[in-house]
Amino acid sequence: LQENLEKKLFGQHLVNKVVVKAVKGFLNNTNAKKPLALSLHGWTGTGKNFVSKIVAESLYKRGLHSKYVHQFVATLHFPHAHSINLYKDQLQSWIRGNVSICPRSLFIFDEMDKMHAGLIDSIKPFLDYYEFLDGVSYRQAIFIFLSNAGAEKITEVALDFWRNGRTREDIQLTDIQNALSVSVFNNKNSGFWHSTLIDRNLIDYFVPFLPLEYKHVKMCVRVEMESRGCAVDEDILSRVADEMTYFPREERIYSDKGCKTVDSKLDYYYD
Repeated sequence: LQENLEKKLFGQHLVNKVVVKAVKGFLNNTNAKKPLALSLHGWTGTGKNFVSKIVAESLYKRGLHSKYVHQFVATLHFPHAHSINLYKDQLQSWIRGNVSICPRSLFIFDEMDKMHAGLIDSIKPFLDYYEFLDGVSYRQAIFIFLSNAGAEKITEVALDFWRNGRTREDIQLTDIQNALSVSVFNNKNSGFWHSTLIDRNLIDYFVPFLPLEYKHVKMCVRVEMESRGCAVDEDILSRVADEMTYFPREERIYSDKGCKTVDSKLDYYYD
């Protein structure tokens, strides 16, 4: 896990530190009191899905394709607000059924910022400090939530550091974590809006993904070129990175899509 994050994830020193520490500590704890719950926050393209994939690959031989890894996408699995009670029942029975088969199951909830408020609270009992619920223990399971909510707050902190002449590596988890959880809790456009999971401190870590800079985009392009078996062409590399749009408008420090469109932009050059 550590090796893959260091090698493949760029510009996210906090993520590397927190995710490795959290997962390693949890797996080494033979007497965990609750499941591990990580909530990953940041703009699109900063690496949230990528990190959940790396976590899955480090735990299961078949990674995301393992039958013990379960992915839910809010807009796909829970699209209609009027069906929320049905979704709550389905979600509970999916989790109960899968943990009964394999206590070390991994659940990934994507697009938490598009989930209907109140739905995720239906899984609160599974994340709480119960030894058993109806004969099933959930204490070995891992839950990962992915969300764009809180991205503005993360950018605000990163920009403050930049404007004060400090590097992004100076940013500590303590500089962001509390403000992040409050901002997510109070965000009406988030599945975590006034959620009991936050209220009851059942999320173990709010993991901030910092917005990516030009140099990180270039790193993404380089890795993508290498993974295609292409010789690294510095000219194309710079051109792809230059084609990205950056914000704030004056300083142009951060890529507004992270590394999200690197793949399709390269297709243009390697047609």
